[in-house]
Amino acid sequence: MKRIILNLSFFVFFVPVTYAQNTLTEEEAIRIALKYNYDILVARNNASSDSVNNTPGNAGMLPNISIDGSESYSAANNVHQKLSDGTLITSSNSQSNSLNASVGLSWTLFDGGKMFVTKRKLNEIQALGEIQFRDRVLQTEYDVILAYYDVVRQKQELASINEVITYNLERVKISQTAYDAGLSPKTNLLQAKIDLNVYQENAINQQSIIVAAKRTLNQLLGRNADVLFEVLDSIPINELLDKKELVQNLDSSNTSILSYQKQVDVAKLSVKEMNTLLFPRINFNTGYGLFQTNSPEGNPLRSRTIGPSVGGTISIPIYQSGNTVRQIKVAKIQLQSDEYNLENVRLQVNQQLQNALTQFENQLHLLRIEKDNALLAKENLEISIQRLRYGQTTSLEVSLAEGSFVESLTRLINFEYNLKVAETKLKQLLSRF
Repeated sequence: MKRIILNLSFFVFFVPVTYAQNTLTEEEAIRIALKYNYDILVARNNASSDSVNNTPGNAGMLPNISIDGSESYSAANNVHQKLSDGTLITSSNSQSNSLNASVGLSWTLFDGGKMFVTKRKLNEIQALGEIQFRDRVLQTEYDVILAYYDVVRQKQELASINEVITYNLERVKISQTAYDAGLSPKTNLLQAKIDLNVYQENAINQQSIIVAAKRTLNQLLGRNADVLFEVLDSIPINELLDKKELVQNLDSSNTSILSYQKQVDVAKLSVKEMNTLLFPRINFNTGYGLFQTNSPEGNPLRSRTIGPSVGGTISIPIYQSGNTVRQIKVAKIQLQSDEYNLENVRLQVNQQLQNALTQFENQLHLLRIEKDNALLAKENLEISIQRLRYGQTTSLEVSLAEGSFVESLTRLINFEYNLKVAETKLKQLLSRF
């Protein structure tokens, strides 16, 4: 009866409920994140803004056309005019109005080539926005994969605890039988029950850890924290690519390096853009307008002008209080800073790549060792249980074997997860998701 109660307790408290939950794969998690993750949505909008701004008109290459009109009316004016022939015109209550209407075109024909440099700069800014968006996507994929396999890891940890509970139930059964038969002291039975309770507590705590890990993943997927789902039962291990190839392709693949390189390109164009301020500007203007003034008093009584107009202006910069030279110097300083940032990020990314490669190789080696160790620990535990059944060992020896088995499984799970972290980091650094 006691054995039945213990088994029922085990199934009620420690068997995870999965019948009402869908299994979420890594690929499906990434797909959902790319569609609903808020960081990606914001990054996509930023990239779209850069694309919208990249137009010939924003670069100053197109003309401006406008229609203007105005009318004014004045009343109760005092008019006093003396004409050249001596005629005197006076009025104390004169009314007048004027009407102006025109359509005009203004076009910058030459600005030292600034408009063309600016257009190239807008192209580079748009390309930079696309790289930054790709970088945000890669970071999100990295976060989602790690969060996904953290859930898998915690789920594996719970499975290992449950496996030990199964052995512990057998241990309690054996200790109870030996105690009832007077072949074993009660302390062995009590210790077995204490260890069982501890592992049951650990299982409850592990369930809470799994729930928290799933909520973290749901947040990255842009959905409610309490959405129910299940994950795979294992962490797949992939072989490492050629190390020399990874290093060679770093500069051409890494989004951080590409982003800073594009910022250097933008800064170079900014210097050219500032240099064009030293050149003259030529503007062309044309239009068609109506200008009319009506006055009941004075000479003339009405004036009207209607027709086209054509003109142009040229502006030659001579002296602007040193502002143009100052702006050029500031642009060159910014270019130098961007070049420093580029070299710095190259060093940082290369270091991250080397660290990820080292971690991958080390964790792979540790994983191979721990797989053998886990088999040995399991065999040791099974032998200890068998020896306990025949009264050839103590409950303490079995307790130590259980602890050794759990620790080995925990190390094995963590090595698998750390290997996945290193693999995922390498993929992120080389944009290979």
